[in-house]
Amino acid sequence: MALYVVKHQHKAETCPAKDPKMGAMLLKHISKPNAATMGVNIISDAVVDGQHTFYIICEAADKAKVQGFMTPFAQAGSVEIMQSSTCEKVVANRGC
Repeated sequence: MALYVVKHQHKAETCPAKDPKMGAMLLKHISKPNAATMGVNIISDAVVDGQHTFYIICEAADKAKVQGFMTPFAQAGSVEIMQSSTCEKVVANRGC
């Protein structure tokens, strides 16, 4: 499984967390069991306060799995998927 850092941004006026129904749908979508059904293992997630920027650290067999999982987010704003490595792996490989 490859490691990915995913960045999603949206405008303040289209923030899905403002709507209780959309917020509930978002939480259900990013739940670990749901993500697993789509071939994505979510390690962690975080929203940068006041920036409408959401990050996910996840694992998947390939980028296409992550893209499929992020489809609802792409409808609300930008999605950037970056293949990544752990710090331990970078040090073991003697560089980024």
